[in-house]
Formats: sequence, C-alpha cells, structure tokens
Amino acid sequence: MKPPRPPRPAKGDARRNGALTRVTRDARPFLRARTGVVLRLAGWSLLEFVQTFLGGFGVARALDHGFLAGRPLTGLLWLAVAAAAVLPAQLATRGVFGRLADLVEPLRDGLVRRAVSRALSGALAHPADTTARSLSQVTHQSEIARDGWAGLVLTLRSFVFTVAGAVAGLLALEPRLLLIVLPPLVLGAALFLATLLPMAARQRDYLTADEAYAAHAGRTAADLRDIAAAGAADRTVAESRVLAEDQVRAARSLARWSGVRVVALAVCGRFPPLLLLLGAPWLLRNGLTPGALVGALTYLTQALAPAVQALMTMLSTVGGRLLVVLDRFTDAPPPPAEDSDGDRRPPAPAEGTADDRAPLPKGPAPVAELRAVTFAYGPAAHPVLDRLSLTVDPGEHLAVVGPSGSGKSTLAAVLAGVETPTGGSVRWHGRPVRGADATSVRVLLPQHAYVFTGSLRDNLRYLRPDASDRSVATMIDALGLDPLISRLGSLDAPLEPDRLSQGERQLVALGRAYLAAPPLTVLDEATSRLDPAAETRAELAFAALPGALVVVAHRLSSARRADRILVMDGPRTCCGTSAELLRTSALYRDLAGLWEPDEEPRHTNGEPDSRPRGNGLISTPPPSLF
Repeated sequence: MKPPRPPRPAKGDARRNGALTRVTRDARPFLRARTGVVLRLAGWSLLEFVQTFLGGFGVARALDHGFLAGRPLTGLLWLAVAAAAVLPAQLATRGVFGRLADLVEPLRDGLVRRAVSRALSGALAHPADTTARSLSQVTHQSEIARDGWAGLVLTLRSFVFTVAGAVAGLLALEPRLLLIVLPPLVLGAALFLATLLPMAARQRDYLTADEAYAAHAGRTAADLRDIAAAGAADRTVAESRVLAEDQVRAARSLARWSGVRVVALAVCGRFPPLLLLLGAPWLLRNGLTPGALVGALTYLTQALAPAVQALMTMLSTVGGRLLVVLDRFTDAPPPPAEDSDGDRRPPAPAEGTADDRAPLPKGPAPVAELRAVTFAYGPAAHPVLDRLSLTVDPGEHLAVVGPSGSGKSTLAAVLAGVETPTGGSVRWHGRPVRGADATSVRVLLPQHAYVFTGSLRDNLRYLRPDASDRSVATMIDALGLDPLISRLGSLDAPLEPDRLSQGERQLVALGRAYLAAPPLTVLDEATSRLDPAAETRAELAFAALPGALVVVAHRLSSARRADRILVMDGPRTCCGTSAELLRTSALYRDLAGLWEPDEEPRHTNGEPDSRPRGNGLISTPPPSLF
C-alpha cells in the first residue's frame, strides 16, 4: 500500500486566485458596512500626512532660506515647525486605535460565529467526519486573523499617508525629483506584489504539510503498541519519511520566494537614496537647491524607506498568513471522507434500515416518541430513565414535573436527541433520531440562555435568518419584548450579553425559538427567570403555535396549563391531567402542596415588582424539590 501524502493545492494559479477571490468577496460587504469607521480612521491619519510633509519641507526651507542664506533664526524657526508637526501626529494615535477596535473586533466575532455555525452544521450532516478543525479556528486561527488584520490596517494606513505626504513634499520641492525616486519604488513594489499570491500558496502548502505530519505523529504515538505487535514499523517509518519530505519541500519553496521578497525590499528601500545621490550633480546643475536635495533625502530615509519596509515586512509575514487563515474560514466545508476506492461514504444512520433514510413522513405520526428508553450516566450507575415509553403528538402541550435530580433535564435532552439512550429508541416523526434532522425537528432551550455579541435582531433571527419583519413583529407582540427593545433602543442596537439580566437573556432565547417554530419545542426551565405573568404569556404563545411543546415546569400554574403532565421520580413515572394526577399520584399531591403563592414576584430582569400580587406561584421553588 502506498504511503499517504497530504493533499496538495491544484497546479497553476487557480487555487491561489480562488482563495483571493473568496476572501475579497467576503471582505467587500464587511468594509462597506463600516465605511464610516474607515473614514474616521482616515481623518485621524491626515495628521500623519501633515507630519511627513513638514518633515522634509521644513528641513529644505531651513537650509535654503535660513542657514545657507545667513539667517540662522529663520532656519531654527523652520526646524521648529518640522519638529512641532510630530505632536499632533502623536495625539492622533489615540483616535486611530479607538477606530481600529471598531474595525477589528467585528471581524473576529464574525469569524468565530462562522466557524461555530459551520462546525455544528457539519457535525449534524456528517457525524462520522467530525474533526478538530473548527476548534482550531475558534481558539487559534480567529486570533491570528484578528491580530493580523489589526497589524495590516495600522501598517497600510501609515504607508498610504506617509507616502502621500512624501510625494507631496517632493513635488513642492522639485517635481524632477520624482523622475529619479519613483522608478525604483514602482519596480520594487511590482516585484513585491508579484510574490504575494505565490507566497500565500507556499504558506498554505507548508501549513497543510505541517498539519499532516502532526496528525500522523499523533496517531503513531497513540498506536505504538499496535504498530509493534503488527510488525508495521517499517511502513510507519516510510509514511513518516514521505510526510517529512513534503514538509521540507514546502519549507524550501517558501524560503525561495522569501528571497525574492528581500530583493524587492532592497529595490524599494535602498535604490532611491542611492540614485538620488548619483543624480545629485545633474540636479544641482539644473537648478536644484542644496536644501531641496537634503529635504528629498530626508523624505527617502526618514519616511519612504521605513514605510515601505514596514509594509513589505507586514505583508510578507502577517499578510500571507492572514490570507491563508481567512481562506480557511471562507472556503467550502470539507467533503465527506472517502474510502479506499475513492467513493464517498454517506453518513451512517443512527439506527434502523434503509427505509430510515427516506424523507420525513408527513402524517399523524407522533412528533417525538420514546420506546422503552433507558438512560444511565455510566455502566454501573443507576438508570435515570428506566424503560420509559412516551409519545408527544403534534400540537400537544406536555409538562414535566418532579423533585430535583429526578431526571427532568435528562428526559429533555434525550427527547431532543442531545443525549443517546442506553437502551430503547427515540423516534421523530415515526423514524429513528438522526443528527441531520435536528435543526428541522426540534429546538431545545436550557435554563441558561445563550446570547452572543451583536444586534438584538441578529440574536432573534439566529435560527431563522430569513424571518420577515412581520414575523419578528408578531413574535415581539406574542412574547412581550417591547420593554427590552425600548431599553436597548431598537432591534438593530448593539447587544452586550453582560448587560442583560438572566430574564432578558431567556426572553431573547424564547424569541429565537418562537421564530424558528419547529415541530417540537422543549423548554428545560427556560422561563425560570421570568415573573409568573411573563412566563404565562410565553407558554401560551408557544402553545398557540402548530408544533408540540414540552415544558420542564417549575411552577404549578405552568403544569396546569399543559394538556398532560408527566410526573418523574427517578425511574418511576406516571402521566395524566392535573385532575387525574391529584387522585392517582401521591408525589404530585406532595409537589402541589409545596408550591406556594408568590411572596415577591419579579420582573424579567430579576428586580422586585411593585404590582399587586395575584395568585401566581413562586418564581424559584425550593431547591430540594426542583
């Protein structure tokens, strides 16, 4: 069997141009949405333009109109003007960094959201092909992109305004200076730009080879005993050698292109001053003043050369790495794994026969069904669920109650397909649960709601990005989100999770689930931080939707609103209406007797409510029971 090689980029420029095209396509709308930030950043940078212009121009005037003309005071005044121009530029640093945060942090947040969303979608679509790639993107690669983008913006901004100031100064001193200065600058810049895409491709090849070798080394270290037992040491060494040679080959190619960049940097940074000195006699004979010559050298050595070197160094190190990292966020998700014949393997179904791969049936089948389900947290642990059978029909409202630790949250997780039962089966719409069906069948809301940094509208439409404004308005009215929107200012106002109370977080998550309107909604104490009135409003709103609703209840009023109530006491369960359970279930009677009227109702933000008390029940039941 031939030792495996890491995947290589396609020959030619197709792959490199594809990477640049993908990144550019996503960058354009990102920058358009932040045009104001870019303009404010440019406004602060104008002070750097002024500093550069006055630096060389002041030196030239100090010599020609001051010291060489026998007027030292005039010369000192021009030098003072050149020195004073540094102060506003230093003052602008604070404004530049303030605007920089508005341009950099949204990039990182967007990349993290994209990586997490794609990881979840990929895990649901191809559970067998799940890798740690997205973990690296969220934790390491997003930080590389953030830091690289910040450095690139700062360096590019400084380069543009420094070069503009130097060119304006050279024009003001003597336009013929540009005939000597510009050709090497243009030639070096063209040579450097020609290396950008090849360098990015070489860096991608090196990263790919490095990842392949690291993955092989990890597998080898984990399987050393098996390799020795099977006598596969020679084959393993051969595979390692092939991967190491590919890595060395990629590193050498990267080094060769780095050498070309060194030449480009020398042409841009070293040739202009040299050519200016060589052409100085001709320029002086044709009317160039000594002060203008010294001023031009000041522009070249103190402004242009450092700016060009900083930009090329940034692009050669951070720029290529940034392009590679951003390409990994924008390229297509990896295809399913292939077998030895090159055929793609479809993901295996959770259980059942080939009929399970048919589309979800439409009919009177239960939305969710447990068939003799057993669940235990470990082989020797007592089962939390013991041969539990349960059906949830379309449009049904089921409440789950029981003491703390009785398995209510476990039942919710198993019903939603988050946990796999130890025994028995879970079925959605009459067929076994599959991860690929999760987003189209159910929404599970836990007690601690997830809210991310962004606008309120983005948070609410997270599960349904195509939700219309009318749907959003209906949801706001149904759940009573108007006070939260008024406090934030609008649906498009920035939402900071740390500024929201637990109740407000739960309202945002409820709004998200309401817009999704799946066939099955499971609320695992997802309204525990709402006051009784807000909780009633939310549950009635969900019950009015066509889908089924399962609520892990923590108030008796919540249980009484349900069509059926499931009472859990560890493996023992019983199910019925509230009236039936009061007659047949001693545990339900005990639980109902321990629920008491609210002593201090709360708003959704957890603050005391000054409204007259009604007949609601306590927001947080005794911890020993719930």
